[in-house]
Amino acid sequence: MLYQLHEMQRSFLTPLMQWADASSKLFSNPVSPFAHTPFSQRIAAGYELMYRLGKDYEKPAFGIDTVPIKGETVKIVERAAVTKPFCKLLHFKKDLPDAAFEALAQPTVLVVAPLSGHHSTLLRDTVRALLPDHDVFITDWIDARMVPLSDGPFHLDDYIYYVQDFIRALGPDVHVISVCQPTVPVLAAISLMASDNDPKLPKTMTMMGGPIDPRKSPTAVNDLATEKPFSWFENTVIYAVPGNYPGFGRKVYPGFLQHAGFIAMNPGRHAQSHREFYQHLVRGDEESAESHRQFYDEYNAVLDMPAEYYLDTIKTVFQEFRLPKGTWEVGGKLVRPQDIKSVALFTIEGELDDISGAGQTQAAHELCSSIPENMKRDYVAPKAGHYGIFSGRRWRETICPKIGEFIREFG
Repeated sequence: MLYQLHEMQRSFLTPLMQWADASSKLFSNPVSPFAHTPFSQRIAAGYELMYRLGKDYEKPAFGIDTVPIKGETVKIVERAAVTKPFCKLLHFKKDLPDAAFEALAQPTVLVVAPLSGHHSTLLRDTVRALLPDHDVFITDWIDARMVPLSDGPFHLDDYIYYVQDFIRALGPDVHVISVCQPTVPVLAAISLMASDNDPKLPKTMTMMGGPIDPRKSPTAVNDLATEKPFSWFENTVIYAVPGNYPGFGRKVYPGFLQHAGFIAMNPGRHAQSHREFYQHLVRGDEESAESHRQFYDEYNAVLDMPAEYYLDTIKTVFQEFRLPKGTWEVGGKLVRPQDIKSVALFTIEGELDDISGAGQTQAAHELCSSIPENMKRDYVAPKAGHYGIFSGRRWRETICPKIGEFIREFG
Protein backbone atom coordinates (compact mmCIF):
# COMPACT_ATOMS: atom_id res chain seq x y z
CA MET A 1 0.00 0.00 0.00
CA LEU A 2 2.86 2.40 0.78
CA TYR A 3 4.16 2.14 -2.79
CA GLN A 4 0.71 2.99 -4.17
CA LEU A 5 0.47 5.99 -1.84
CA HIS A 6 3.91 7.12 -3.00
CA GLU A 7 2.78 6.92 -6.63
CA MET A 8 -0.39 8.90 -5.82
CA GLN A 9 1.70 11.59 -4.17
CA ARG A 10 4.06 11.66 -7.15
CA SER A 11 1.13 12.05 -9.54
CA PHE A 12 -0.30 14.86 -7.42
CA LEU A 13 3.02 16.70 -7.17
CA THR A 14 3.95 16.46 -10.86
CA PRO A 15 1.75 19.35 -12.10
CA LEU A 16 2.67 21.43 -9.04
CA MET A 17 6.37 20.92 -9.70
CA GLN A 18 5.91 21.80 -13.38
CA TRP A 19 4.24 25.01 -12.26
CA ALA A 20 7.10 25.76 -9.85
CA ASP A 21 9.65 25.15 -12.63
CA ALA A 22 7.78 27.44 -15.03
CA SER A 23 7.43 30.11 -12.34
CA SER A 24 11.14 29.98 -11.59
CA LYS A 25 11.93 30.59 -15.26
CA LEU A 26 9.33 33.37 -15.42
CA PHE A 27 11.11 35.30 -12.67
CA SER A 28 14.66 34.60 -13.87
CA ASN A 29 14.61 34.72 -17.67
CA PRO A 30 15.89 38.15 -18.77
CA VAL A 31 13.30 38.38 -21.58
CA SER A 32 10.48 38.11 -19.03
CA PRO A 33 9.21 41.40 -17.54
CA PHE A 34 8.75 39.63 -14.19
CA ALA A 35 12.51 39.09 -14.01
CA HIS A 36 12.97 42.85 -13.58
CA THR A 37 10.59 43.29 -10.67
CA PRO A 38 11.79 43.76 -7.06
CA PHE A 39 12.85 40.55 -5.31
CA SER A 40 12.61 38.59 -8.58
CA GLN A 41 15.82 36.68 -7.84
CA ARG A 42 14.56 35.58 -4.43
CA ILE A 43 11.21 34.53 -5.88
CA ALA A 44 12.88 32.59 -8.72
CA ALA A 45 15.25 30.93 -6.24
CA GLY A 46 12.36 29.90 -4.00
CA TYR A 47 10.44 28.38 -6.90
CA GLU A 48 13.48 26.47 -8.16
CA LEU A 49 14.21 25.12 -4.69
CA MET A 50 10.57 23.97 -4.42
CA TYR A 51 10.83 22.33 -7.83
CA ARG A 52 14.01 20.46 -7.00
CA LEU A 53 12.73 19.29 -3.63
CA GLY A 54 9.55 17.84 -5.11
CA LYS A 55 10.41 16.73 -8.65
CA ASP A 56 10.81 13.12 -9.77
CA TYR A 57 14.42 12.27 -10.61
CA GLU A 58 15.02 9.95 -13.54
CA LYS A 59 18.18 7.96 -14.18
CA PRO A 60 20.87 10.35 -15.47
CA ALA A 61 23.00 9.61 -18.50
CA PHE A 62 26.69 8.84 -18.16
CA GLY A 63 27.32 11.65 -20.63
CA ILE A 64 30.91 10.62 -21.38
CA ASP A 65 31.26 11.53 -25.04
CA THR A 66 35.02 12.01 -25.41
CA VAL A 67 38.25 11.15 -23.60
CA PRO A 68 41.75 12.66 -23.94
CA ILE A 69 44.41 10.12 -24.96
CA LYS A 70 48.00 11.21 -25.58
CA GLY A 71 46.99 14.75 -26.42
CA GLU A 72 44.18 13.68 -28.75
CA THR A 73 40.43 13.84 -28.14
CA VAL A 74 38.86 10.45 -28.82
CA LYS A 75 35.14 9.89 -29.17
CA ILE A 76 33.46 7.40 -26.81
CA VAL A 77 30.63 5.15 -27.98
CA GLU A 78 28.53 3.70 -25.17
CA ARG A 79 27.09 0.29 -26.05
CA ALA A 80 25.70 -2.80 -24.32
CA ALA A 81 28.23 -5.64 -24.60
CA VAL A 82 26.00 -8.13 -22.74
CA THR A 83 22.32 -7.78 -21.86
CA LYS A 84 20.60 -9.71 -19.08
CA PRO A 85 17.16 -9.19 -17.51
CA PHE A 86 18.52 -7.35 -14.45
CA CYS A 87 21.73 -5.85 -15.82
CA LYS A 88 23.50 -4.55 -18.89
CA LEU A 89 27.24 -4.75 -19.26
CA LEU A 90 28.09 -1.36 -20.77
CA HIS A 91 31.24 -0.82 -22.81
CA PHE A 92 32.70 2.66 -23.21
CA LYS A 93 34.25 1.91 -26.57
CA LYS A 94 36.85 4.23 -28.02
CA ASP A 95 35.92 5.19 -31.57
CA LEU A 96 39.23 4.25 -33.17
CA PRO A 97 40.23 1.93 -36.01
CA ASP A 98 41.00 -1.56 -34.73
CA ALA A 99 44.72 -1.22 -35.42
CA ALA A 100 44.94 2.11 -33.56
CA PHE A 101 43.04 0.75 -30.58
CA GLU A 102 45.20 -2.38 -30.40
CA ALA A 103 48.31 -0.23 -30.53
CA LEU A 104 47.21 1.46 -27.32
CA ALA A 105 47.41 -1.94 -25.56
CA GLN A 106 45.03 -0.80 -22.85
CA PRO A 107 44.10 -3.33 -20.13
CA THR A 108 40.46 -4.36 -19.91
CA VAL A 109 38.73 -3.21 -16.72
CA LEU A 110 35.38 -4.45 -15.38
CA VAL A 111 33.88 -1.98 -12.92
CA VAL A 112 31.24 -3.71 -10.82
CA ALA A 113 28.83 -0.99 -9.67
CA PRO A 114 26.70 -1.29 -6.54
CA LEU A 115 23.12 -2.51 -6.64
CA SER A 116 22.22 -0.61 -3.50
CA GLY A 117 19.73 2.10 -4.41
CA HIS A 118 21.59 4.38 -6.81
CA HIS A 119 22.16 3.91 -10.52
CA SER A 120 25.58 2.96 -11.86
CA THR A 121 25.95 6.54 -13.12
CA LEU A 122 27.02 7.33 -9.56
CA LEU A 123 30.38 5.96 -10.74
CA ARG A 124 30.59 8.38 -13.68
CA ASP A 125 33.74 9.98 -12.26
CA THR A 126 35.21 6.52 -11.67
CA VAL A 127 34.72 5.59 -15.31
CA ARG A 128 35.87 8.96 -16.67
CA ALA A 129 39.17 8.81 -14.78
CA LEU A 130 39.87 5.22 -15.83
CA LEU A 131 39.08 5.71 -19.52
CA PRO A 132 42.27 7.40 -20.79
CA ASP A 133 44.41 4.37 -19.90
CA HIS A 134 41.94 1.46 -19.80
CA ASP A 135 39.26 -0.27 -21.86
CA VAL A 136 36.33 0.14 -19.46
CA PHE A 137 33.18 -1.93 -18.95
CA ILE A 138 30.64 -1.37 -16.15
CA THR A 139 27.64 -3.25 -14.75
CA ASP A 140 24.53 -1.12 -15.31
CA TRP A 141 21.88 -2.60 -13.00
CA ILE A 142 18.27 -2.29 -14.13
CA ASP A 143 15.54 -0.82 -11.92
CA ALA A 144 13.62 -3.87 -10.67
CA ARG A 145 10.27 -2.13 -11.22
CA MET A 146 11.08 -2.21 -14.94
CA VAL A 147 11.71 -6.00 -15.04
CA PRO A 148 8.57 -8.09 -15.76
CA LEU A 149 7.65 -10.86 -13.32
CA SER A 150 8.07 -13.34 -16.16
CA ASP A 151 11.86 -12.84 -15.94
CA GLY A 152 11.82 -14.54 -12.55
CA PRO A 153 13.42 -13.61 -9.22
CA PHE A 154 16.91 -12.21 -8.65
CA HIS A 155 18.85 -13.45 -5.62
CA LEU A 156 22.29 -12.59 -4.28
CA ASP A 157 23.46 -15.86 -5.88
CA ASP A 158 22.25 -14.53 -9.25
CA TYR A 159 24.32 -11.41 -8.75
CA ILE A 160 27.37 -13.66 -8.29
CA TYR A 161 26.53 -15.65 -11.43
CA TYR A 162 26.12 -12.41 -13.41
CA VAL A 163 29.57 -11.23 -12.27
CA GLN A 164 31.11 -14.56 -13.25
CA ASP A 165 29.47 -14.39 -16.69
CA PHE A 166 30.82 -10.89 -17.25
CA ILE A 167 34.32 -11.89 -16.13
CA ARG A 168 34.27 -14.88 -18.49
CA ALA A 169 32.97 -12.71 -21.34
CA LEU A 170 35.93 -10.33 -20.92
CA GLY A 171 38.58 -12.69 -19.52
CA PRO A 172 41.09 -13.98 -18.90
CA ASP A 173 43.04 -10.70 -19.12
CA VAL A 174 40.47 -8.64 -17.24
CA HIS A 175 40.96 -6.53 -14.12
CA VAL A 176 37.96 -6.29 -11.77
CA ILE A 177 37.18 -3.20 -9.70
CA SER A 178 34.30 -3.47 -7.22
CA VAL A 179 32.96 -0.42 -5.39
CA CYS A 180 31.20 -0.72 -2.01
CA GLN A 181 28.43 -3.36 -1.85
CA PRO A 182 29.70 -5.60 -4.71
CA THR A 183 33.03 -6.27 -3.02
CA VAL A 184 31.30 -9.17 -1.24
CA PRO A 185 29.66 -10.93 -4.21
CA VAL A 186 32.70 -10.20 -6.40
CA LEU A 187 35.01 -11.88 -3.90
CA ALA A 188 32.55 -14.80 -3.78
CA ALA A 189 32.41 -15.00 -7.58
CA ILE A 190 36.19 -15.07 -7.96
CA SER A 191 36.58 -17.51 -5.04
CA LEU A 192 34.18 -19.97 -6.67
CA MET A 193 35.97 -19.63 -10.01
CA ALA A 194 39.31 -20.29 -8.29
CA SER A 195 37.89 -23.37 -6.55
CA ASP A 196 36.86 -24.69 -9.97
CA ASN A 197 40.22 -23.81 -11.56
CA ASP A 198 38.39 -21.62 -14.04
CA PRO A 199 40.74 -20.58 -16.88
CA LYS A 200 39.01 -17.18 -17.13
CA LEU A 201 40.10 -15.96 -13.68
CA PRO A 202 40.84 -12.20 -13.71
CA LYS A 203 44.36 -10.83 -13.40
CA THR A 204 43.58 -8.53 -10.48
CA MET A 205 40.75 -7.56 -8.14
CA THR A 206 40.49 -4.10 -6.59
CA MET A 207 38.03 -3.78 -3.71
CA MET A 208 36.97 -0.33 -2.61
CA GLY A 209 35.05 0.59 0.55
CA GLY A 210 33.05 -2.63 0.90
CA PRO A 211 31.63 -4.71 3.78
CA ILE A 212 33.85 -7.78 3.45
CA ASP A 213 33.65 -8.14 7.24
CA PRO A 214 31.00 -5.78 8.68
CA ARG A 215 31.91 -6.83 12.22
CA LYS A 216 34.94 -4.53 12.04
CA SER A 217 34.26 -0.87 12.99
CA PRO A 218 30.48 -1.16 12.47
CA THR A 219 28.75 1.95 11.13
CA ALA A 220 25.14 3.13 11.35
CA VAL A 221 24.38 1.04 8.26
CA ASN A 222 25.73 -2.08 9.94
CA ASP A 223 23.95 -1.30 13.22
CA LEU A 224 20.56 -1.05 11.50
CA ALA A 225 20.99 -4.49 9.93
CA THR A 226 21.93 -6.12 13.23
CA GLU A 227 19.52 -4.29 15.56
CA LYS A 228 16.43 -5.28 13.57
CA PRO A 229 15.38 -8.95 13.21
CA PHE A 230 15.25 -10.38 9.71
CA SER A 231 11.45 -10.55 9.93
CA TRP A 232 11.36 -6.74 10.36
CA PHE A 233 12.97 -6.26 6.94
CA GLU A 234 10.63 -8.79 5.35
CA ASN A 235 7.50 -7.20 6.80
CA THR A 236 8.41 -3.50 6.84
CA VAL A 237 10.39 -2.49 3.75
CA ILE A 238 9.27 -4.92 1.02
CA TYR A 239 6.44 -3.86 -1.30
CA ALA A 240 4.91 -4.91 -4.61
CA VAL A 241 5.47 -2.78 -7.71
CA PRO A 242 2.26 -0.91 -8.71
CA GLY A 243 0.43 -1.59 -11.96
CA ASN A 244 1.83 1.38 -13.88
CA TYR A 245 5.26 -0.25 -14.29
CA PRO A 246 6.43 -3.27 -16.36
CA GLY A 247 7.41 -5.05 -13.14
CA PHE A 248 3.86 -4.97 -11.79
CA GLY A 249 3.54 -7.35 -8.85
CA ARG A 250 7.28 -7.88 -8.34
CA LYS A 251 8.37 -7.64 -4.70
CA VAL A 252 11.02 -4.95 -4.24
CA TYR A 253 12.80 -2.77 -1.74
CA PRO A 254 11.64 0.58 -3.20
CA GLY A 255 14.17 3.20 -4.12
CA PHE A 256 12.21 5.96 -2.40
CA LEU A 257 12.62 4.15 0.95
CA GLN A 258 16.34 3.74 0.35
CA HIS A 259 16.57 7.44 -0.51
CA ALA A 260 14.76 8.36 2.70
CA GLY A 261 17.34 6.30 4.56
CA PHE A 262 20.18 8.12 2.81
CA ILE A 263 18.73 11.50 3.82
CA ALA A 264 18.04 10.35 7.40
CA MET A 265 21.72 9.50 7.89
CA ASN A 266 22.73 13.18 7.49
CA PRO A 267 19.59 15.38 7.53
CA GLY A 268 21.42 18.48 8.75
CA ARG A 269 24.01 18.30 6.00
CA HIS A 270 21.34 18.04 3.28
CA ALA A 271 19.28 20.87 4.78
CA GLN A 272 22.36 23.09 4.84
CA SER A 273 23.16 22.16 1.25
CA HIS A 274 19.70 23.27 0.11
CA ARG A 275 19.96 26.52 2.07
CA GLU A 276 23.28 27.23 0.39
CA PHE A 277 21.75 26.41 -3.01
CA TYR A 278 19.05 29.04 -2.41
CA GLN A 279 21.68 31.60 -1.41
CA HIS A 280 23.80 30.79 -4.50
CA LEU A 281 20.76 31.45 -6.71
CA VAL A 282 19.97 34.73 -4.95
CA ARG A 283 23.57 35.92 -5.33
CA GLY A 284 23.73 34.77 -8.95
CA ASP A 285 26.51 32.25 -8.24
CA GLU A 286 25.53 29.98 -11.12
CA GLU A 287 28.67 27.82 -10.94
CA SER A 288 27.98 26.75 -7.34
CA ALA A 289 24.26 26.32 -8.06
CA GLU A 290 25.01 24.08 -11.04
CA SER A 291 27.35 21.96 -8.91
CA HIS A 292 24.47 21.44 -6.45
CA ARG A 293 22.10 20.51 -9.28
CA GLN A 294 24.49 17.95 -10.72
CA PHE A 295 25.12 16.31 -7.35
CA TYR A 296 21.44 15.98 -6.42
CA ASP A 297 20.38 14.96 -9.93
CA GLU A 298 22.54 11.90 -9.27
CA TYR A 299 21.93 11.48 -5.54
CA ASN A 300 18.13 11.71 -5.81
CA ALA A 301 17.87 9.28 -8.75
CA VAL A 302 17.22 5.89 -7.17
CA LEU A 303 16.11 2.44 -8.28
CA ASP A 304 14.14 -0.43 -6.76
CA MET A 305 16.06 -3.54 -5.70
CA PRO A 306 14.62 -7.07 -6.10
CA ALA A 307 13.31 -8.18 -2.70
CA GLU A 308 15.09 -11.54 -2.86
CA TYR A 309 18.46 -9.92 -3.49
CA TYR A 310 17.99 -7.27 -0.79
CA LEU A 311 16.88 -9.76 1.87
CA ASP A 312 19.65 -12.22 0.94
CA THR A 313 22.18 -9.42 1.38
CA ILE A 314 20.80 -8.39 4.78
CA LYS A 315 20.93 -11.97 6.08
CA THR A 316 24.12 -13.25 4.41
CA VAL A 317 26.34 -10.18 4.61
CA PHE A 318 25.13 -8.06 7.53
CA GLN A 319 23.48 -10.46 9.97
CA GLU A 320 25.15 -13.85 9.61
CA PHE A 321 28.57 -12.68 8.33
CA ARG A 322 28.86 -15.82 6.22
CA LEU A 323 31.81 -14.66 4.12
CA PRO A 324 34.27 -13.92 6.98
CA LYS A 325 32.96 -16.89 8.98
CA GLY A 326 33.54 -19.27 6.06
CA THR A 327 29.95 -20.59 6.07
CA TRP A 328 28.65 -19.13 2.81
CA GLU A 329 27.39 -21.60 0.22
CA VAL A 330 26.40 -20.61 -3.31
CA GLY A 331 24.69 -23.23 -5.42
CA GLY A 332 25.77 -25.88 -2.94
CA LYS A 333 29.45 -24.85 -3.12
CA LEU A 334 31.32 -23.31 -0.21
CA VAL A 335 32.82 -19.87 -0.88
CA ARG A 336 36.55 -20.30 -0.19
CA PRO A 337 38.62 -17.10 -0.71
CA GLN A 338 41.66 -19.10 0.40
CA ASP A 339 41.48 -20.93 -2.94
CA ILE A 340 42.46 -17.73 -4.80
CA LYS A 341 46.18 -17.93 -5.58
CA SER A 342 46.92 -16.14 -8.84
CA VAL A 343 44.70 -13.02 -8.66
CA ALA A 344 46.45 -9.92 -7.26
CA LEU A 345 44.48 -8.07 -4.56
CA PHE A 346 44.23 -4.32 -3.87
CA THR A 347 41.99 -3.02 -1.07
CA ILE A 348 41.12 0.67 -0.72
CA GLU A 349 39.38 2.38 2.20
CA GLY A 350 38.56 5.95 3.14
CA GLU A 351 39.80 7.19 6.49
CA LEU A 352 36.45 8.92 7.19
CA ASP A 353 34.15 6.35 5.57
CA ASP A 354 30.88 6.27 7.54
CA ILE A 355 29.28 3.53 5.44
CA SER A 356 31.99 0.84 5.32
CA GLY A 357 34.03 1.20 8.49
CA ALA A 358 37.79 0.92 8.92
CA GLY A 359 39.09 -2.59 8.35
CA GLN A 360 35.96 -3.96 6.68
CA THR A 361 37.55 -4.04 3.22
CA GLN A 362 41.05 -4.85 4.47
CA ALA A 363 39.58 -8.10 5.85
CA ALA A 364 39.90 -9.50 2.32
CA HIS A 365 43.66 -9.89 2.85
CA GLU A 366 43.19 -12.32 5.73
CA LEU A 367 40.50 -14.27 3.88
CA CYS A 368 42.61 -14.54 0.70
CA SER A 369 45.41 -16.26 2.59
CA SER A 370 46.84 -18.09 -0.44
CA ILE A 371 47.60 -14.97 -2.46
CA PRO A 372 51.33 -14.25 -2.09
CA GLU A 373 52.09 -11.16 0.00
CA ASN A 374 53.95 -9.55 -2.90
CA MET A 375 50.66 -9.64 -4.87
CA LYS A 376 48.71 -7.74 -2.21
CA ARG A 377 48.31 -3.99 -1.85
CA ASP A 378 46.33 -1.82 0.60
CA TYR A 379 45.66 1.91 0.73
CA VAL A 380 43.72 4.06 3.19
CA ALA A 381 42.88 7.44 1.65
CA PRO A 382 43.51 10.21 4.22
CA LYS A 383 40.52 12.45 5.03
CA ALA A 384 38.37 10.66 2.42
CA GLY A 385 34.78 9.67 3.08
CA HIS A 386 32.90 6.90 1.33
CA TYR A 387 32.19 8.76 -1.91
CA GLY A 388 35.63 10.35 -1.92
CA ILE A 389 37.37 7.07 -2.69
CA PHE A 390 35.68 6.72 -6.09
CA SER A 391 34.67 10.28 -7.00
CA GLY A 392 36.19 13.73 -6.75
CA ARG A 393 39.68 15.17 -6.55
CA ARG A 394 41.24 12.51 -4.28
CA TRP A 395 39.93 9.79 -6.57
CA ARG A 396 41.21 11.43 -9.73
CA GLU A 397 44.58 12.65 -8.46
CA THR A 398 45.64 9.89 -6.04
CA ILE A 399 43.52 6.73 -5.96
CA CYS A 400 42.93 6.18 -9.68
CA PRO A 401 46.67 6.50 -10.51
CA LYS A 402 47.44 3.96 -7.77
CA ILE A 403 44.94 1.51 -9.30
CA GLY A 404 46.49 2.12 -12.73
CA GLU A 405 49.95 1.28 -11.39
CA PHE A 406 48.60 -1.85 -9.70
CA ILE A 407 46.94 -3.04 -12.92
CA ARG A 408 50.09 -2.42 -14.97
CA GLU A 409 52.22 -4.24 -12.40
CA PHE A 410 50.14 -7.42 -12.51
CA GLY A 411 48.67 -7.18 -16.01
